[in-house]
Amino acid sequence: MARERAKTSVIGGRHRKGDSVLKATGQALYADDIQLPRMLHAKILRSPHPHARIRGIDFSAALAHPGVVAVLEGRELPTRYGIIPWTEDEQALAEDKARYVGDEVAAVAAVDELTADEALALIRVDYEPLPALLSVDEAAARPDVKIHEGAKHGNVSKRVDLAFGDVEGELARSAVVVDERFYYEGSTHAPIEPHCALAQVDGDGNLTVWSSTQIPHYLHRALAKVLGLPEKKIRVIQPFLGGAFGGKSDPFALEFCVAKLALKTGRPVKILYTREEVFYAHRGRHPMRMRYRVGTDPDGRLTAVDAKIDIDGGAYSSFGLVTAYYAGQLLTGPYRFPTYHFDSTRFFTNKPCCGPKRGHGSVQPRFAFEVALDMAAEKLGLDPIEIRRRNFIGEDVTTVNGQRIGSNGFLACLDAVERASGWKERYAQLPPGKGLGVAGSMYISGTAYPIYPNEMPQTGVQVKLDRSGRVTVFSGASDIGQGSNSVPAWILAEELGCAPEDVVAVVSDTDLTPVDLGAYSSRVTFMLGLACIEAGRRLRAQLDAAVAEAWKIPAANVEAALGTYREVGSARTLSFVEAVRLAEAKFGTLGATGSYRTQKLGGDYRGGTIGASPAYSFTAHVAEVDVDRETGIITVGKLWIAHDCGRALNPCLVEGQMEGSAYMGYAEALFEAQEYDHRGLHRGPSLLDYRIPTTLDTPDMKSLIVESIEPGGPYGAKEAGEGPLHPSIPAISNAVWRACGIRLTELPFTPARVLRLLREKEARERKLAATA
Repeated sequence: MARERAKTSVIGGRHRKGDSVLKATGQALYADDIQLPRMLHAKILRSPHPHARIRGIDFSAALAHPGVVAVLEGRELPTRYGIIPWTEDEQALAEDKARYVGDEVAAVAAVDELTADEALALIRVDYEPLPALLSVDEAAARPDVKIHEGAKHGNVSKRVDLAFGDVEGELARSAVVVDERFYYEGSTHAPIEPHCALAQVDGDGNLTVWSSTQIPHYLHRALAKVLGLPEKKIRVIQPFLGGAFGGKSDPFALEFCVAKLALKTGRPVKILYTREEVFYAHRGRHPMRMRYRVGTDPDGRLTAVDAKIDIDGGAYSSFGLVTAYYAGQLLTGPYRFPTYHFDSTRFFTNKPCCGPKRGHGSVQPRFAFEVALDMAAEKLGLDPIEIRRRNFIGEDVTTVNGQRIGSNGFLACLDAVERASGWKERYAQLPPGKGLGVAGSMYISGTAYPIYPNEMPQTGVQVKLDRSGRVTVFSGASDIGQGSNSVPAWILAEELGCAPEDVVAVVSDTDLTPVDLGAYSSRVTFMLGLACIEAGRRLRAQLDAAVAEAWKIPAANVEAALGTYREVGSARTLSFVEAVRLAEAKFGTLGATGSYRTQKLGGDYRGGTIGASPAYSFTAHVAEVDVDRETGIITVGKLWIAHDCGRALNPCLVEGQMEGSAYMGYAEALFEAQEYDHRGLHRGPSLLDYRIPTTLDTPDMKSLIVESIEPGGPYGAKEAGEGPLHPSIPAISNAVWRACGIRLTELPFTPARVLRLLREKEARERKLAATA
């Protein structure tokens, strides 16, 4: 169904981000750039054991070391916390036992970083090593060795088992059933900026924490809880952030440690993680072991999907409850599932905690399902794009698990990548070793509900209009590099008729800005955008009324764009500044608020709201690969990325998000592995050893924006920051099948793995030839 694209003057244009000059010239201040008088530097002592009871800590030598000012241990911060209120199992510093190599045990504050490092070596911890469970299988086999004594079922963090329809019956009646096992290796975020936090206490006992967090509001609440302070006595400020990708969406030990040490010493305290510490802080992609059974009828239409998923969660819960649901709940589009069952279990293991990485919880199952769908197409002799077209779910529909889909441009995405890649002409014609592969996906545009239950808005803005013509917007939204600090400028310029450069944003300061829940689940542009529209239209009504009164015309005859107000059908104009002054003279000081609340969404069953979203984006990728049979090296020559973002508020930024997402998917497919040895030590906790693609490794990419116009989104927009990651991995796997006839079902697709599969294929072919 075609939807109308509203006429706009600013929205849809290619504008630069408002902070780009500050970043390019080095004027942007990040957390570690902040230096305060009398500031102390703190360091955290970490466990060398993957699982050990802490029998005692001796700080005497450290306290005697010159330059040491204070130390900190777990009993001083006893309150447990966690991003999900129902699974609060973390302590700022471990008090009873350490649960992974790198778990935080103690902290020391000194006059400089070197002294703090020296003091760490002087702290003596009496450990009692315990059996370490370093895999899902070990965690399942040893319920007697509990990583968390409070866990109800051994080392199970969360299990979700949901069925929709008669899956087993439909599988039995299916013309084709694919039954395949998959493994998705864990990976980490690798942002440019390491975690950093700084705390200061003023003379009235008010605490200010600057942190490289992407969830200032949730951190604000967690600090109040753990420190036992009223929320009004705490201020959290997010400075410029050097990347996050989900890796800074938990409260972390360093934030509590700097706050407590500042309260203890009366001096500012800073902690900057080393790159190695960032790897152990982790919260990255969960490793998942998956079995998928996918049934179709003779025409290739899906009849049933069944999934069994084991999830390695690491030592703590983090977002794990949500992960266990997302692993199944977010798979039910863009295809129609007549019946569906998934059983996902997240286990605790003695490794760094996993959490949300770009495309949280759904990247791994999407890889498995899209490869299985290709396998079904092969059995049926169907073109891989055609089987996806035949199973298109449609728009304005409800999925089998109760999620409401509005606009859906997935067919247009398939058309776009088919056309751009020359699929029809080239798919069956490429020489051996070269292949094209396709995959699709769906992702949320924000979650329908906040992390903690409440009826208040998920985001809000306050807008001040000054007689100088300056528009100031106060927003709690977190810009983690995606450009959300610039979104209010474009939207308010559109609504008020001013120029984007007339708008300045005051952001991410819990004392100054309204609450926003943070940068996660691709929620910011959708929800912040609607809040800005609401505030902007309230002010615009006053501006139009004042101008209409001055001109003695109906307010409906006033129009404005890019700093000029006009009478419709007349040459009469005045500037935005003059319109503001007329409105202030008529109404007094000008200001307005806007907020966003999500309507009730999701299925009517336990967990039915998890995965529910006000809108869903859709994506299709085609990958072109070249496989070297001698070395096993896969070269991805090009990725075509078609993404239905509803409407591109700024096509330049949308394309950047699409390509950044696809790059991360490509990296996980071919390079990345967050691996540990038998002692629980990370195999390569540095950017020298952890393999990520450089610019020389990155394939050519072509972004193809599809606009389906989402009725509930700001000007029809929906997400573009995470959804475009998902199809890269299965598209590459499917292209490798076409190139050389091997199915890559385990990540990463290393040369060794490719060579092994090629040799196994050749052995089967020789055996078959010998028996022919």
